[in-house]
Amino acid sequence: MNNLWLIVQAIVSVLIITAVLLQTQGGGIGPAFGGGGESYHTRRGIEKVLFNATIVLVALFAVASIASLVTK
Repeated sequence: MNNLWLIVQAIVSVLIITAVLLQTQGGGIGPAFGGGGESYHTRRGIEKVLFNATIVLVALFAVASIASLVTK
């Protein structure tokens, strides 16, 4: 059973990486240091779907991680 959770973790982690890389974020590294945040941007369409999918995938990864620990 533990191998099943490890496989689920691997698949979900690849999906998380893909979802994060597909999200566009303008401004490079500037906003990380306080610059470039002059406009408010609402997520629409596929950008909103990717954002919500990333949250769901991270939650699934956390559940799979806890289940992997419990089944040892």
